Amino acid sequence: MTDISSSRPQPILPSLARLYLPLGTTAETILRVVAGVLLVTHGYGKIMNPFGAVGMVEGLGFYPGVFWSPLLAATEFFGGILVAIGLFTRPASFAAMIVLLVTVYFHGVVQGEGLGGAEKSILWAAIFLFFAIRGSNAQSVDARIGKQISSAPAKKHQTKNGGREAAIFASIKPVALTACG
Repeated sequence: MTDISSSRPQPILPSLARLYLPLGTTAETILRVVAGVLLVTHGYGKIMNPFGAVGMVEGLGFYPGVFWSPLLAATEFFGGILVAIGLFTRPASFAAMIVLLVTVYFHGVVQGEGLGGAEKSILWAAIFLFFAIRGSNAQSVDARIGKQISSAPAKKHQTKNGGREAAIFASIKPVALTACG
C-alpha cells in the first residue's frame, strides 16, 4: 500500500525545487498578514462606530443589534490584528470565517446578488478556514512564544512494519461487539 501522505508531486522544473519550501512558508506568511491587515481596514470604520451596524445585523436576524454590532466590529478589527501578527491565529481566523460566512448569506441571499455578490466573501472565508485549521507558521508571534491553540501534537509510534503513524490512529482500540442473549 502506498503512503499518500509522504508522496509529493515532482516539480516541473526540478532545478527550482529547493526554492519551493522556503517560499511556501513566506507565501503563507504573506497571505496571513495581508488577510489580517485587510480585515483590520474593513473593520476600522466599524470599530470607530461600534453601534453603527445595529440596523444591519438586526436586519440579518441577529438580535440584539447592540450586542452583535460591537462584536462584529471587534472581530474584524482586533481579529484582523491577531491574524496579521500570528497571535491566537486559529480562534481569530475561525471567528473571521464565521463573520464572512454571514456576509456570504447577506450578499448572496438577502441582497439577492447570488454567487457574483458572494464570491469575494467565499474566497475570504476559505482563506480564514485555512488559517483556522493550519494555524500560524514559524513566522508568527504564536511561534515566538511557543504556543498555539490546538490539540497536542500527534505523537509518533513505531508499528510492526517499521512505518510511522500518528498516535491518534494507534490509540484506537478495537471494540468487541457481542450479542445480548
